[in-house]
Amino acid sequence: MKFGIGQPVTRKEDPKFLKGQGNYVSDISLDKMLHGFVLRSPHANARILSIDTTSAREASGVVLVLTGDDYEASGLGLIECSSMVAMLMGGSKGVQKPYGALVKDVVKCVGVPVAFVIAESIENAKDAAELIEIVYETLPALTSTKQARTGDAPMVWEGTNDNVAFTYKIGDITAVDNAIATATHLIKAKIGNNRINTNAMEPRACVGIFDKGEQKYTLYSGNQGPNKVRGDLTQHIFKISPAKLQVIAPDVGGGFGMKGGFYSEDILVLWGAKLSGRPVKWVGERLESFMSDAHGRDVIADCEMAFSSSGKILGLRVFGDYNVGAYLSPAAGVSPMFFSLLLSGVYAIPAIDVTTRCFFTNMGMTAPYRGAGRPEAAYILERLLDIAARDLKIDPIEIRRQNLIKSEQMPYQTALMSKLDCGDFEAVMNKGIEASDWENFEARRAESFANGKLRGRGLSVYMESAAPFNERMEIRFDQGGEVTIVSGTHSHGQGHETVYAQMVSEFLGISFENIHLMQGDSDKVAMGRGTMGSRGMTVGGGALFNAANLIIDKGKKIASHILEAGESDIEFAAGEFIVSGTDKKINITELAKMSFAPVMWPSHLPMGLDAVGDFNPGTGNFPNGCQIAEVEIDPDTGKVNLVKMIIIDDVGTVINPLLLEGQIHGGVAQGIGQALLEDMVYDENTGQLLTASFQDYCMPRADDFPNMEITNMPIPTKSNPLGVKGAGETGTVGAPPALVSAVSNALGVDDIAMPTSPERVWRALSKKVA
Repeated sequence: MKFGIGQPVTRKEDPKFLKGQGNYVSDISLDKMLHGFVLRSPHANARILSIDTTSAREASGVVLVLTGDDYEASGLGLIECSSMVAMLMGGSKGVQKPYGALVKDVVKCVGVPVAFVIAESIENAKDAAELIEIVYETLPALTSTKQARTGDAPMVWEGTNDNVAFTYKIGDITAVDNAIATATHLIKAKIGNNRINTNAMEPRACVGIFDKGEQKYTLYSGNQGPNKVRGDLTQHIFKISPAKLQVIAPDVGGGFGMKGGFYSEDILVLWGAKLSGRPVKWVGERLESFMSDAHGRDVIADCEMAFSSSGKILGLRVFGDYNVGAYLSPAAGVSPMFFSLLLSGVYAIPAIDVTTRCFFTNMGMTAPYRGAGRPEAAYILERLLDIAARDLKIDPIEIRRQNLIKSEQMPYQTALMSKLDCGDFEAVMNKGIEASDWENFEARRAESFANGKLRGRGLSVYMESAAPFNERMEIRFDQGGEVTIVSGTHSHGQGHETVYAQMVSEFLGISFENIHLMQGDSDKVAMGRGTMGSRGMTVGGGALFNAANLIIDKGKKIASHILEAGESDIEFAAGEFIVSGTDKKINITELAKMSFAPVMWPSHLPMGLDAVGDFNPGTGNFPNGCQIAEVEIDPDTGKVNLVKMIIIDDVGTVINPLLLEGQIHGGVAQGIGQALLEDMVYDENTGQLLTASFQDYCMPRADDFPNMEITNMPIPTKSNPLGVKGAGETGTVGAPPALVSAVSNALGVDDIAMPTSPERVWRALSKKVA
């Protein structure tokens, strides 16, 4: 099939975006719409002694000026972390410090909303915000994960015993103690994963509407799961029926986990719309994105890996410390959870002990960022193995080979929680070695040296956990015989409009061009979990598969009437219902049209042809891969040039190889950005964000990437009917350890911190020479 599963179909979505015809929140313009501006804290830790909004309220064009006192008086709910995982907390409830969409009395990080000005124009709102007079009393600030781990760090929140918000614990302490006691070699390392920002192409934006007659809110917001946002806002903040809030996510210019839930500004525009009686729009500027978007990563771990004399891993102990910022995002517990659960990776490690503490600091909040804990876990494993290979004088491939879980061991229960259903990690690694021309590396290194450059290579073998939660999808024929997929997932770059149409085209034999996608509206999509965790193809596809089978079952009933045959005699193939053993048949499209007949239609048959399918993935699936990087370093400047990138991925059944390659490209690019360039830096004394623009925060550009050589090695999983595994995050999981391994190899050092910026590399070279 030209447009079926496995075909490299170009994206249906692309023409409108290429022509500038997308519809983003910032494009929305409504009659009598007002504009909001958020006044944010300039301090990392301070008491608010007074706020005077008199002059601002009297300024030209101003409709409302709202503060934390107004928010408290409104009775609106407070924001809390809803993702602490109780089964990992040993009975502890953790520390919650709930906060309003506008804070009062104290500010605990730069950028937290203090006031919201609503005016006739954004210029009016900004001018008025400058007239708000606030007196602060500054306090000492805790401004780094490193500082948080010390015994004398300033307290972030008064009235707490320490700065730990919550702690996860999993594993077998005794077994690891025994492994360390009997080990021939014990590798110890402190391994960090730097804080980074999502920098979505489209900054966050929202529009709030309140219909007085219906007493109903409408929120336009660039988010990844409108139904989830509706549930959270109605249950915890506005305390109203979900029927009284419609959430619409139109085209969204990048999410990556950062847009997985609601933010303070979503609350403010809805509240402001009700108070003013007019629509209220807020569009974040790039500076605000750096300050107020949830950041990613930011963990430091003390690690011990015990080895036998031959290089076999006997045990692993990890004490990880996450920096979750001052104000816990609703999703703050997600990344530390996956980090804790996936520290076995692709390796047969018999004993593991993990403790993950999550610290309050006077910094911005953190939340899932593409990979969400999985890259952090893989990074630790791969760095430890590289350090061990160097110390034990074992080839880095061989130390991995003898510790990889073998295909014949599947299904494999790890020493933590995950039970892996399938995979051939050694075959994937072998394919990467072959594709990289590993055996001829020394010749390339010599050539680079002759040109005045240092050359290094590194590899990573990795795994992630994908496809959480169940999902709901609907297939609906219209009176013209065309099909609409009503999707519980949300596409914001993934290409669902294309791949779902490929699936339904194959399942039902319908023309690809006649299949359409409806998504992103909580009033039109009855329920849906949204898109995160590389779940779209698994759970969305599984639910579509089940919905298609229900369509076929319904169609057989209708066909038995039309074709005057018993239902048990009706077969379905290639888009046609056929009476077995005859040439009597009807196309599903024609059958669907007939099902809308207003008269002479039997009462036992349905009106129209539609079905809702759901799918529960259970424990999900485990995509995996191998990445091999080669770099050249200019010793005079420390500049790292990535010259080769090999990616071998097992993501199960490939629905669309063209779109899959795009997903892997994007993930690898973000991983390369973190490893080489990106870093969120706060001033250690004041807590001011020093990297709050693209002048200071270095994003990767096209010339930072080589041609990525991607090969698929699909091993279909039996955990879903399509055999597909998640693919959206694998690139981000494998790239950082491969890159840092290559840089370390070129420099001849055990390790180097991310990002491997020219300055950091130059200093490492200078230290080595000295």
